[in-house]
Amino acid sequence: MISLEIPSLAALPAYAAALATGWSPNTTRDVSAEQLEALRADPGAFLAALNRRGGGTVRLGDGTEVPRLPGCERWIWDGEFCGRINLRFQEGTEALPAFVSGHIGYAVVPWKRRRGYATEALRLMLPLARAEGLSRVEITCDADNEPSRRVIEANGGALQGSRLEWTDPPRCKLVFLVPTG
Repeated sequence: MISLEIPSLAALPAYAAALATGWSPNTTRDVSAEQLEALRADPGAFLAALNRRGGGTVRLGDGTEVPRLPGCERWIWDGEFCGRINLRFQEGTEALPAFVSGHIGYAVVPWKRRRGYATEALRLMLPLARAEGLSRVEITCDADNEPSRRVIEANGGALQGSRLEWTDPPRCKLVFLVPTG
């Protein structure tokens, strides 16, 4: 059985160990080394940044700095660290800025995949999205990422179409809407 945990000092060594293997919580670009450096330099500041509801900036894959949206980060836990899931949104609307690929993103460490953890983590995150006023969330995945597509569909996701994301190289993303209630 898994749970979603607020990132904490007690769990930080397990998160750091996952980063040290080269696992990245970001599926667009590898941020493992920069996060490992930041958490080693100042663990408290690193956690505060993860737990902050908004403010500040986020660096995109192309180096562009954009405003950080309100949201929350949770670590997927089964007695040990399994991955992370996050929610991002704009207050008062279900719309997202063009630089945000979806309301929810998740990444499971390789040694915990194929156990249903991402499916369960998404199920557990949907009530948090609803509590923020979202009746539905947009979630995207690479067109060739069949496991992620199954995770989204298992939680009621309905395919809305696709779009090209201007990453390097550009990627085709499937766009799903998932009800939160």
